[in-house]
Amino acid sequence: MRGGYRERGEGRQRTESREGQEYRADRHGRHGSRHGMHGAQTFRRGRILAFLEHLQARRTILARQLGESEYEAIKPVLTGELKALDHVIEDYIRLFDLQEVDTQPENGDTSDVREGK
Repeated sequence: MRGGYRERGEGRQRTESREGQEYRADRHGRHGSRHGMHGAQTFRRGRILAFLEHLQARRTILARQLGESEYEAIKPVLTGELKALDHVIEDYIRLFDLQEVDTQPENGDTSDVREGK
């Protein structure tokens, strides 16, 4: 009590249903707060890597279209988009300090591995 007045809600018992307690326990436990888990960081890193894969897939599509004869009329546009996308990918990798992992497939095929520039 302060100055003879009670703060609103002071002195009342807060009752919470069993479902509410279970929900709250589940909600806090799922994210790993204070339990040594880095769920949010891992989630963000996963999103970063997924977006990089998306950019690289778009690059592959543009490169394939550049080689097809039906896109000959817009070849300068495709070339410009490909160069711009390469710059975006390089900046993205630099911004998030991503390093390419050299993984050699078992059969020795390295066609999937994009070489650094």
